[in-house]
Amino acid sequence: MSIKNIFALVLVVLITIVIMQNTDEAWFTILFVKKSISKLAVMTAIALAAFILGVLVGRPKNKKYNISEHYDELHAGEDKNTLSDEDRDYISRD
Repeated sequence: MSIKNIFALVLVVLITIVIMQNTDEAWFTILFVKKSISKLAVMTAIALAAFILGVLVGRPKNKKYNISEHYDELHAGEDKNTLSDEDRDYISRD
């Protein structure tokens, strides 16, 4: 088991313990509406929303465009050496 899995398991157990300790009802104001809702339901909804947000933010990004691969595909049949003799002389000077 990796350290990441162990950390996730411990976190889930701790969140479950905290949520289960708060089963009584409380008054919440949600968008100008005051309601008596179970703390269990509110904390579970917040935990699920945080998890979904974390998954969306933490997912891998799209692969970046690599211009050299694109260039190689376009010019696959061409001669790779496109420098003139004058250019080679200029580059090789000290």
